[in-house]
Amino acid sequence: MDAQPQVEAWLVRLGSERKVSPHTLEGYRRDLDKLLRHMQKQQIASFAQLHPQHMRGFIAAEHRAGLSPKSLQRLLSSCRSLFRQLTREGLLAHDPLAGVRGPKVHRKLPQVLDVDEATALVEGDGNDDALGVRDRAMLELFYSSGLRLSELTGLRWLDLDLNAGEVRVLGKGQKTRIVPVGRHAVAALRALGDVEGRAPDAPVFRGRHGAPISPRTVQARLKLLALRQGFAKRVHPHLLRHTFASHMLESSGDLRAVQELLGHADIATTQIYTHLDFQHLAKVYDAAHPRAHKRTSGGNGKS
Repeated sequence: MDAQPQVEAWLVRLGSERKVSPHTLEGYRRDLDKLLRHMQKQQIASFAQLHPQHMRGFIAAEHRAGLSPKSLQRLLSSCRSLFRQLTREGLLAHDPLAGVRGPKVHRKLPQVLDVDEATALVEGDGNDDALGVRDRAMLELFYSSGLRLSELTGLRWLDLDLNAGEVRVLGKGQKTRIVPVGRHAVAALRALGDVEGRAPDAPVFRGRHGAPISPRTVQARLKLLALRQGFAKRVHPHLLRHTFASHMLESSGDLRAVQELLGHADIATTQIYTHLDFQHLAKVYDAAHPRAHKRTSGGNGKS
């Protein structure tokens, strides 16, 4: 079987059976189109003819073309997922990526707000018009529950149980989870409901004509509110999710609980916040431990 139909069949299966998002599917398609073009140049008609030396040449060519280490790792991941599926279906007898590794990615730690910055941002300037009430509820919920942008914009009132302080969100892979909602966020959401009503199937956060607020609008509002308050760092929805995760880990030390709150399938994704937590601990140590202070006077340092 030719390679192109196998790719198309796999993408259809991802969308229909695994409920992969259109955005993720498009990423897979772009990656695999690169592989198909490389195979065409090398006159390789099927994946069964691919071997590790071909894949090393493919990765090297993409690297020379300027693809970043992170993008190369994603490209390898897309290819590896397809090859695994073909192997399970008995269409591929060997692994074309056996022993093939991409360049090492130096993962940047996500930026976060400190507690004072987060509080100042969510409390805002006290604007109590309809727009201000909506913005306050959005920011409080972001910081209270660590939602993804898509999870927040997709919320409907029936997803919220304000009496119990809970919200049901539909996350990646169409997985549902229940997340606690803090008391400040509950109060802000009640205020929003008083202004706009709480019809069960209505969007919690509305844009024009009562439709769900768009992700771009949320991003623009956050940017504007941060500028008004003189924030030097770039403020965006995912920054509040990072901030929630970091502050939760600092307070609880429970990585597994933070993983569940964030809806991460793999705890390795959540472990990035352990590095943030260590930064916080290091600052506390430097500020509080007598032996951490630099010597400002003479002496041999013995005690």
